[in-house]
Amino acid sequence: MLKATSIFGGVQVFNILITIIRSKVVAVLLGTVGMGVIGLLTSTISLVTSITNFGLGISAVRDISEAHATDDENRIKETLSVFRTLVWGTGFLGLLLTLILSPWLSQLTFGNYNYTIAFALLSVTLLIAQLTAGQSAILQGMRQIKWMAKAGILSSAIGLIGSIPLYYFFGVQGIVPALVFTAVVAGGIEYYYSNKIKIKTRLLSFRVALQKGKPMMKMGFMMSLSGLATVAASYLFRIFISNFGGVTEVGLYNAGFSIVGVYVGMVFTAMSVDYFPRLSGVNKERRKYNELINQQSETAILILSPLICSVLIFINWAIILLYSKEFLPIIGMVHYSVLGIYFKALSWSMAFLILAKGDSKAFLGNELAANVYLFLLNCLGYYLDGLRGMGISFLVGYLIYFIQIYFFIRIKYGFAYNRDLPKLLFLQIPIGVLCYAVYFFLSGWQMYVCGSILIVTSACISLYWLNKKMQVLELVKNRLKKN
Repeated sequence: MLKATSIFGGVQVFNILITIIRSKVVAVLLGTVGMGVIGLLTSTISLVTSITNFGLGISAVRDISEAHATDDENRIKETLSVFRTLVWGTGFLGLLLTLILSPWLSQLTFGNYNYTIAFALLSVTLLIAQLTAGQSAILQGMRQIKWMAKAGILSSAIGLIGSIPLYYFFGVQGIVPALVFTAVVAGGIEYYYSNKIKIKTRLLSFRVALQKGKPMMKMGFMMSLSGLATVAASYLFRIFISNFGGVTEVGLYNAGFSIVGVYVGMVFTAMSVDYFPRLSGVNKERRKYNELINQQSETAILILSPLICSVLIFINWAIILLYSKEFLPIIGMVHYSVLGIYFKALSWSMAFLILAKGDSKAFLGNELAANVYLFLLNCLGYYLDGLRGMGISFLVGYLIYFIQIYFFIRIKYGFAYNRDLPKLLFLQIPIGVLCYAVYFFLSGWQMYVCGSILIVTSACISLYWLNKKMQVLELVKNRLKKN
């Protein structure tokens, strides 16, 4: 688990550096308005994507990984053939739907028809994104972690290099070409690496693929409904902010959400690549999946805790580095939101069990309920206290979600935490709360000195805990000697 996390953790760190540069470029060249336009365009496209992709990029990982575990080449070939046909069909569905509805999407999103051509041009990204997700699912299901890592690094780097000149020369008018270019690059690179898997597939008729891929589609459909609810809630909330605070406020919200969801959330992305296939493989053995979920929860808290403390103390510098002083109003939002990451990490580790079990109805029910109260809490928080209120609602919402998921999988699947995890939480969460207090009650060098001591303490606890579990210091020492 730690090995896979370290590989993709490195990729995520690289991607974050790329994202920092891209965000800085957008903030300087396009300002909050440009960031707001990007946020509205991408959230709208994401909404249509979640309606048309049927969750195949995730649901297929389970089928592909099960086929791969059997070492049956015919079964693998059949699974991949069905999956690739379904991906092409759903990708074209997304393209056509966006193209036809582009005037309506412009009116709904921006209140005018000025962005009709923009949505028409972006329709091609839905086909490309679905094909890209398909290639990525194949790599993940076949456990080709290193190829996935290389594809991610190359896509980010080339996408950035091509986007900067478009923003520089064309300003806001360069947003759509940049989004299309980035999608094409990612799709081409994923296709190159997935083709390195030497298994020949055949393109089936869509009717045959639907018949053979019915379980995959059923699970994917339920997941796509869940994804649709998440994207719809995000989309509606951006519209809510736009109506009450303007496009500039949407830009600020996007910036704050990026810090919490992208920069801090990189750990979730890094760990999910290997965790879901492994959990799917032991989903019928209670002792093994209990152990795996506990290990995943511990790993998430150990890695995230020092990162959360660092964000809480150095948030001012982080915002100026990532964006500009114009974005400092998001401090309150980020502070509360990042504390909610503790509960998100725990609930995230547990929620994957529902997917691994293939219990699509239970997964959909839990996610729909969570999206409803998270959306209502976000609207209420923003209405009462602006961006900071939204941060508070994020914290409260994920605390509720953690309680919901814990009792659900405990009752239905017999899950239980071991004794070690509560001890770890008792050590790390209070340090995070102290960092929050230090930022507000101290200032200048006193804040940074006290905060740095707390960050180092959190890091030392994590290192001690890892060393106790797997002798990580000895492993590092042996690797250095070997090199």
